[in-house]
Order: sequence, then C-alpha cells, then structure tokens
Amino acid sequence: MLMENFMRSKEYWQVIENGIHQPAIGTTLTDSQKEELEARKLKDLKAKNYLFQAIDRPILETILCKETSKDIWDSMKKKYQGSTRVKRAQLQALRKDFETLEMKEGESVTNYYARTMEISNKIRFHGEKIDDVTIVEKILRSLTPKYNYVVCSIEESKDIDALSLDELQSALLVHE
Repeated sequence: MLMENFMRSKEYWQVIENGIHQPAIGTTLTDSQKEELEARKLKDLKAKNYLFQAIDRPILETILCKETSKDIWDSMKKKYQGSTRVKRAQLQALRKDFETLEMKEGESVTNYYARTMEISNKIRFHGEKIDDVTIVEKILRSLTPKYNYVVCSIEESKDIDALSLDELQSALLVHE
C-alpha cells in the first residue's frame, strides 16, 4: 500500500499496472510513437529502480531476472498477497487479534492506540471495512480499569458515533 502510494505520487503507477506494450514485430513506428515508447521504457526503469531499493536483499535475488516493473510487482503480489484462502485466513487471524485486544497494565495510551490502529489498518488493507466508531468502541471497552472514570466521562459527554479517533486519543492522553 505504501509503495503503491509512492509510485502513484511519482506518476509511475500506470507503467507498473499496465506494463509496456511493445509494438508487434515488423510494425513501423512514427517518431512520436518511438519517443512515447522510449519515455515509457524510461519510466519503467525508474519504477524498477524504486522497487529494487525498497525490497530486502534476499527477496531481491528472486526478482532480479524480471524484465519490467509490472513483472516485479506481479511477482511480489503473488508471493505476499496470497490466494483468496490465504487472505481469508489472515483476515480471520486479524479479526481475532482485534477482538481479543486489551490494554496491558502499565502500557501507555500511545502504545495501546498504536497497537489497535496497526491491527485495524491491516484489517482494512485486507479489504474489510471497519468503521472508526467500531475502533473507538473497542478502545473504550478494552482499557485498563485505571481509565474507567475517563471512559464514563467520555461516554456521557460525547457522541461516540461522532467521536474521531484523534479526539479519543487526545482525551485519553489528557488523563494519562
């Protein structure tokens, strides 16, 4: 997700997603078509370079033979995104992690909030919709007993449905 956003910001995503379409053998290209093809090849080389820089060395060895940035991206996607069955299993594990998530004794609000958001973002990344209000409610019911009075205060004074995650974190940090 981060790499995709980065590539989109550099305007390389289209070449990664669609690849470079080589003209059929024997096709004569105009000068403008040749320039366009060369520009796409250059974009592809730049995209490949960014991908190579972002990938760990052991994994890099497995994709060095790939011709285009699209080939690299597709290979990485197959290796790490997995099949539908794998995705479903990962999502189940993440749901369980979210459901059983509790603040640990002595844990700071910032650390607990970060753990909660990490799991929530992974769930979202796997394609499941999880509303902010669901996360807010989860955080409020899974804090340590030390925060019981804060939870009561928040529930009585604020509309939980309209409470943003940032507002919740701020309110909890004030009472830490």
